[in-house]
Amino acid sequence: MTTTEQSYATPPQLAESLKKYQLIAGFVGLVGLVGLVAGYFMAGPAQFLRSYLVGMFFWFGMSMGCLVFLMIHFVAGGAWGVMIRRPLEAGTRLIWVMWLCFLPLLIFAPKLYFWADPAHATDKIVQLKHLYLNVPFLWIRWLIYGVVWIGLATLLNRWSRLEDETKSWKYSSALEKLSGPGIVAYFFTMTFCSVDYLMSLDVTWASTIYGFLVAAGQGLSAMALMVAVLVLLGKYAPMDHAITARHLHDLGKLLLALVMMWAYLSFSQYLIIYSGNLPQEISWYVRRLNGGWQWVGLTLLLLHFALPFALLLSQTLKKNPKTISSIAIFIICIRVVDVFWLVEPNFVSVDHPVITV
Repeated sequence: MTTTEQSYATPPQLAESLKKYQLIAGFVGLVGLVGLVAGYFMAGPAQFLRSYLVGMFFWFGMSMGCLVFLMIHFVAGGAWGVMIRRPLEAGTRLIWVMWLCFLPLLIFAPKLYFWADPAHATDKIVQLKHLYLNVPFLWIRWLIYGVVWIGLATLLNRWSRLEDETKSWKYSSALEKLSGPGIVAYFFTMTFCSVDYLMSLDVTWASTIYGFLVAAGQGLSAMALMVAVLVLLGKYAPMDHAITARHLHDLGKLLLALVMMWAYLSFSQYLIIYSGNLPQEISWYVRRLNGGWQWVGLTLLLLHFALPFALLLSQTLKKNPKTISSIAIFIICIRVVDVFWLVEPNFVSVDHPVITV
């Protein structure tokens, strides 16, 4: 059941505060855009694209995580979803922007991806994977992703608004019926997308867990963002009277579950590859466990899993707005390190995996 009595009208005090945050975010974004352009000329196209991929995929994961949790809420219901439903919808409305942000990766694919460079067209592994890993098909898949993601986001937001305006069960049923297949479509397209833009950075390597690992990270990023936003909105009417310790506790338990899921998938991938001990599979970890990269991995183990896990076990911390918000913001920050870990080590030598700046 998804019908709610919430209104889209924003109280004046909240609207004024959001406008202030919007201006601050706009200024930060403008500074970031200037830095982005400067980085292209200062670091060169290759390093620029690598850094761009890290930043773009981090923020892209936020929007996609919002999309999947919005659909989960429409299917499963629950008070936890009612509280963050509007912020989740807001997050999905940026998916079309993030979809367009893939364009630099598509246009300059030969400068970033080994398999897309015509100079390596005769490589044996590239030839074996050419049926899937080729630039024209990459463009086609990008268009398919856009149709699925933007289509889902558009319909969910439109029907949600109509549900709010008409209070009709027709739109509640439509949202639920769309969200079930939509969740399946999300996992399928995100698996292929993670292969296209992240896993294919190392054309010799493959993992059957990789897509789910990326999806788990996106869900964790989105849920952490929702907790931080909800605590912020809780300072203003009407949310100051609506949010209770129970809501924060429920969202904190979801954060804990997602932290555990990310750790479980990460360990499962490592265990399967380690036990197989095959040269083509183990290269991914050889790069990441030598030359200084092992400290990045240790940082993720301690700060992406152990510390949040220990903190989120406490009911007191989960029910306190300040502490749960601080934990959520910390998780968002460490998520950047995880995306960096997925991208940057692919560009160091297996024989000499030294961190480069």
